[in-house]
Amino acid sequence: MNTFERDRIVIRYPTNWTVDEAADPESGGWTMTVSSPDTAFFMMSLQPDARDPGDLADQTLDALKGEYKELDSEEVTETICGQPAIGFNADFLTVDTATSCRVRCMDTFAGPLLLLTQVSEYDREQNEPVLTAIIKSLDVDAE
Repeated sequence: MNTFERDRIVIRYPTNWTVDEAADPESGGWTMTVSSPDTAFFMMSLQPDARDPGDLADQTLDALKGEYKELDSEEVTETICGQPAIGFNADFLTVDTATSCRVRCMDTFAGPLLLLTQVSEYDREQNEPVLTAIIKSLDVDAE
């Protein structure tokens, strides 16, 4: 397993998945994406300029609805690494492929954090458990 760590936020991901990072020096935010060899990916984004996790989740849902007109979503609240997380589960079509997207937003000491997983029907069986394991590995207060 590989490890990504920034601003005391840590996750672990498979060694055969690729990571891409981008920083926003103006806001102090950043985004990292871990992509499977298939269609699945995990994205984590620290958004210090966001008002709160609920606002960040709403903005993300609005962006997805703008991109995918036939998006079905349901609100979800759960606990991730001992912290409350709010967001939604969404299903939509991409190039005639059923795709599932899970978005959770939570507070961290550095600001609101967005977690997003996406997987298509083609590799859901193989990669959904991996995406779940990545989120379970999250630590938002690593020393």
